[in-house]
Amino acid sequence: MLVIGLTGGIACGKSTVSRRLHERYRIPVIDADAIAREIMRPGERAYQKVVERFQQRVPQLVQANGELNRAALGAWIFQHAEERKALNAITHPEIRKRIFFRVVECYMRMHPMCVLDIPLLFETGLDVFCGVTVSVVCDQKVQIERLLLRNAELTREEAEARIRAQMSMEERIELSDYVIPNNDNYEVLFDTVDQAVTYIKPYLLTVILHYFLPFGIVSALAVVLSKYYKKTVAGTSRRKRRKAKELAAKKLAAEQKAALKVSRPPLYKRLLSRKAD
Repeated sequence: MLVIGLTGGIACGKSTVSRRLHERYRIPVIDADAIAREIMRPGERAYQKVVERFQQRVPQLVQANGELNRAALGAWIFQHAEERKALNAITHPEIRKRIFFRVVECYMRMHPMCVLDIPLLFETGLDVFCGVTVSVVCDQKVQIERLLLRNAELTREEAEARIRAQMSMEERIELSDYVIPNNDNYEVLFDTVDQAVTYIKPYLLTVILHYFLPFGIVSALAVVLSKYYKKTVAGTSRRKRRKAKELAAKKLAAEQKAALKVSRPPLYKRLLSRKAD
């Protein structure tokens, strides 16, 4: 079974793409956001831990019906970035566990493909378990307008801050196997999705072989190892190249600044020279 990792920045249209994949191609979608809501229901272990950790910190965290005020928690975490790790340490293990069991369920139902719809696919390292990774992207201007339309309570500055808090579009594109641009209307987007499916969907023989256990295990290990290499060894090289570019840019800027100082004397010196003349 081919596991497709689907991700994208906020308000880029990832959910629209996942709906298209499910409704048009009947590909099961494992939605990490939906799972995150599930584990926050009253009585769940993650719910209890979150309440114990944050109830004294977040005003009105628990609503009258016992459910968590996710908006209040999200806003507070956004303002206190250092607490995000604590929240992730509570929620991510539970989310990963449920994702794993649902992938196994899809495999047992003999689906040729399943989609992991995960906003933080690369950040959480779950991309190493995906045979293919797909990112939905759009121009930042379009992204901001969509976010403001969707979340009317946000100011433009808050929307821009939320976008900056995420992985950059350039890095997301670099890490992805396929990229789906979403700057136009639904018709253009759906055509692009349909085209992507023709490239991604496995051959029937491959699907059959994946259900032959030895081949399936070897294939899964090959995927994990190749993705791990891409994320670590190749990722290290990529970070080194990026750092080298940043250092080169800083050096060039410093050289240009020094040249400007040499070619143009300070204002008071120019004024003095004119006065002397």
